[in-house]
Amino acid sequence: MESQDEPILTPEERKPFSGALTVNAEAVRRVAEAVRGTLGPKGLDTMLVGDDGGVIVTNDGVTILNRMDIRHPAARMVAGIARAQQEEVGDGTTTATLLTAALVEEGAKQVARGVPVSKVIAGIRRGIRYALEKMQAMAQPIWDLEDDWLQRIVYTAGREQEDLTELVIEAAVLMGREKLLEKDFRLADAVMAHPRAEHGVFNGLLVPRGRINLRTADTGTPVRVLLVAEDFRPEPVDEEALGTEAGFAKQESLKQEFERIILKLVDLDVDLVLVEGEVDSGAEEVLTDAGIVVAQQVGLDQLVRVADYTGARILKRTGLKRSPEELEPLIGSCTEVEDEGRLGWLRISGGAGKPFASILVGATTEEVVEERERIAKDAAAAAQAAIRGGFLPGGGAAELALAREVEKYGDTVQGMEAFGVAAVAEALHRPMSQVVANAGFNPLEKVEEVKALQWKRQTVSLGIDCDRGAVCDMVDMGVVDPLPVKYHALQAAGEVSTAILRIHTVVKMRSTDAESMR
Repeated sequence: MESQDEPILTPEERKPFSGALTVNAEAVRRVAEAVRGTLGPKGLDTMLVGDDGGVIVTNDGVTILNRMDIRHPAARMVAGIARAQQEEVGDGTTTATLLTAALVEEGAKQVARGVPVSKVIAGIRRGIRYALEKMQAMAQPIWDLEDDWLQRIVYTAGREQEDLTELVIEAAVLMGREKLLEKDFRLADAVMAHPRAEHGVFNGLLVPRGRINLRTADTGTPVRVLLVAEDFRPEPVDEEALGTEAGFAKQESLKQEFERIILKLVDLDVDLVLVEGEVDSGAEEVLTDAGIVVAQQVGLDQLVRVADYTGARILKRTGLKRSPEELEPLIGSCTEVEDEGRLGWLRISGGAGKPFASILVGATTEEVVEERERIAKDAAAAAQAAIRGGFLPGGGAAELALAREVEKYGDTVQGMEAFGVAAVAEALHRPMSQVVANAGFNPLEKVEEVKALQWKRQTVSLGIDCDRGAVCDMVDMGVVDPLPVKYHALQAAGEVSTAILRIHTVVKMRSTDAESMR
């Protein structure tokens, strides 16, 4: 690699990049400042205060970034990483944010020294690709849902709350490995919370619902389930058409057709009807008299879950016109439905479709239960990620070991792209540095101590015990993290940081109102 002490471009040649990049780098740094103090076992909470006086106290990175008043466009790009990380793997949002800020900072330093920004970006991309390959090779798999490593991962992600750890592990075992490996399934979605609920794991579904008919009869066994997307009402007729004789006749025809659909459901011996939208009052009365439970304002995502669990198919309003023979195989079944009136949920168990377990989290107040729900979701996401990809040493140990590998790789890179690779190596020091700083120790001293011992002992798992400040084996201590969490955090950080480094100029767009007047 060329000497890092000599400028590559003249000061005049660097001017086009310095303005926007400096401002963007500062905005990214401030976003990272808001969450960095929450990282690690000694991380503290952040208090978010709203204009209306509402308060949220949390150390959850994605919650902080989602609720912050962020106005700078580059800073918003970084906040978007947290949302993407949460949606993809459900954890690691703070690490992703810190890595992004570190990459932008280190990249900006190289550009300020005169390295062409295109070379820095190309080098960062090479360094990230190399680190991700090494990271995958470093991971250890988990095959057994009752593996001690899985419990340790959940315990760490669950902020060391034993009750939540037990709930998540129990739910994972009930779901089974095959279910956890499904691409579109998220164990975190199984977490539900309510301040008046007693926490536990329920082998079945808890479905938030809107209004339910008050007079319900005991359902049979099995319970036959019909799912309806949209409103359960007669098809509407255009208001202008109602002023004509033909339009009025069409409306009467549609009402009669809807009445035949209602009677069809009664004849099909349906026991439970879940509707995404509103239910016609007349239809609700007829179905109630027939002993059919009707719940409306059930979210579409919940309908999808019920469909998977009971084996039902979600029907649109027009689909109900099918014959009884065609509707029969589209009806799902379960063994029991119970209305949790005070919680506003339906408890569905014994589904004929795919297995499902619900994790119920309770607490004393709304504020506390919200935070416990977030923690339980993080723990559930970590459990699923570990099953899917295995685990790595935690506490920043894996990233520090990768930094050493990337440094060696950088020595083999010819040309100025090596400066970008060096930026990746430096950024990979940041997670352990922040964990150590949050624990109250000197990060520079401790990180260098760990780095030297990792090299001397040829191990990737050494880190800092945040209680004693001593160098310890993170795996022996049970401090491990799921591979997918770390992998996606570094991958996303690389993508967003290079996008920010590419920004040459920031220009305010003309408002749409001004544009329409031209």
